[in-house]
Amino acid sequence: MSTKATIIIALLFVILAVVINIYLYPILPDQLASHWNTQNQADGYMSKFWALFLMPIITMVMLVLFLAIPKIDPLKNNIQKFRRYFNEFFALLILFLFYIYGLTITWHLGIKFNMSQALVPALGILFFYIGVLLKYVKRNWFIGIRTPWTLSSDKVWEKTHNLGGKLFKISGIIAILGILFPNELIYIAIAPIFLSSVYTIIYSYLEHKKLKINEPSN
Repeated sequence: MSTKATIIIALLFVILAVVINIYLYPILPDQLASHWNTQNQADGYMSKFWALFLMPIITMVMLVLFLAIPKIDPLKNNIQKFRRYFNEFFALLILFLFYIYGLTITWHLGIKFNMSQALVPALGILFFYIGVLLKYVKRNWFIGIRTPWTLSSDKVWEKTHNLGGKLFKISGIIAILGILFPNELIYIAIAPIFLSSVYTIIYSYLEHKKLKINEPSN
């Protein structure tokens, strides 16, 4: 996917959300649910304006970062090597945000459903594609598993991201399959990605330590 196509997708979703917001604003209550607990009960609320317009605002802020990062990163040439996957991930992330926005709107229009069961499969898909992206990410300062040890070595970066890519894909699949266990859905979705993140950080340290041990001394 080209950068231009990604920008167009982001702007189209923003415009669509704004049009929907203008149409629905007069008929929605002043306070909208913004968080649901594991029993599918709304337990967090925000004002109607922020509940409706936060997604378009976040999308525009993210679009600015999406355009800026490849220009300001000291290793920006490396970003160009995986720009296609970065573009696709950003487009998927915008779609994910719009999906959450759509779930919230649908709920307040009186169509009740299990929010966790609707959300977690989409989260699993996002996790899975993060795994795809990690496989191709080259060393840079903004995108990927950035630890002191990956940033100081291309070899540690590559090994950590190859492992991280596999773990995030597995975590995404587990999250999607979690829909079969609705009572433990949130834990099934979050635990693997948390453990994967922690493990890749530890792994990068161990690989860097191993690399330093194997380096010939002067």
